[in-house]
Amino acid sequence: MNNAIPVSSSSLDEETARAEVYGLLAALYYAPPPAELMSQLRVAVTEAPAAGGFLEEPWREVVAAARALSDDEVAQEYDALFGGVGRPEVYLFGSHYLSGFLNEKPLAILRTDLAALGLARDETMPETEDHVAYLCEVMRYLIAGDDVAVANLTQQQAFYTTHLQPWLPQLCDAIAAHPKAHFYAALAGFTRAFFNVETQGFDMLV
Repeated sequence: MNNAIPVSSSSLDEETARAEVYGLLAALYYAPPPAELMSQLRVAVTEAPAAGGFLEEPWREVVAAARALSDDEVAQEYDALFGGVGRPEVYLFGSHYLSGFLNEKPLAILRTDLAALGLARDETMPETEDHVAYLCEVMRYLIAGDDVAVANLTQQQAFYTTHLQPWLPQLCDAIAAHPKAHFYAALAGFTRAFFNVETQGFDMLV
């Protein structure tokens, strides 16, 4: 996973900033953040990490939460929310929100669309492709990839509106409402704000 911390859009073009945010979300939702990533978060600038001040306050809350909690506390929170044996407190898989079950039709549709993009899950990855971290990694690739036949706005919009937009608000709601969520409640607020910006941007393409 890409562990880069997004920086002020004054030093990055908007597309690079978007890719950085997707990479960060992928890293934070995939596993408990490693110490290096938490250290980077604690010293991150609190200016908006992508164009537009709308993200500034949610981003500031993520940085503040990282500074307020230890690495172990954040790791324990991740495990409490998303880990454990059997049913997690909060699911990170799109199929759960789209169909009520895991490994259902939404996952099959996703795999078909990924194959059309020339993408496939790394066999060493235990989670299915509808994990939010995997989907954010795909979006990062569609923004920052070198193959312009795949990495372009048309493909980004199609993938986002089909595989992320329909269920991300529910995920953010579930995290924010959970009593054990502190760092990840702040991250859910930032995630929601970022995806609101993404949705507005893609709507302008229609």
